[in-house]
Amino acid sequence: QVQLVESGGGLVQPGGSLSLSCAARGFNFSNYVMSWYRQAPTKSRELVAAISTTGISTNYTDSVKGRFTIFRDDANMVSLQMNDLKPEDTAVYTCNARSITFEHSYWGQGTQVTVSS
Repeated sequence: QVQLVESGGGLVQPGGSLSLSCAARGFNFSNYVMSWYRQAPTKSRELVAAISTTGISTNYTDSVKGRFTIFRDDANMVSLQMNDLKPEDTAVYTCNARSITFEHSYWGQGTQVTVSS
């Protein structure tokens, strides 16, 4: 059974940090590009960060460059370290796994991140 289980969301003050984790189960993790998406109220979902199967290549949406870092490990985990958080980072963050063949795409349930004083 395929599962993507996120954790680590919460409430943080502007300028603070949070780390999100996504535990992957039920598929060959090493063959999947892993990404974090987010969706804020009244806005469409956007790709925040993605990491290649090897972990060598990453890409980020412009608004988070220099503040967020995506990484993956051999324990089928992908994480998103978020620093210098801003109120506009408030959203539901969701983990995605996409096979390198584009045949399969899996989603987690999402975790809320709220940046507010």
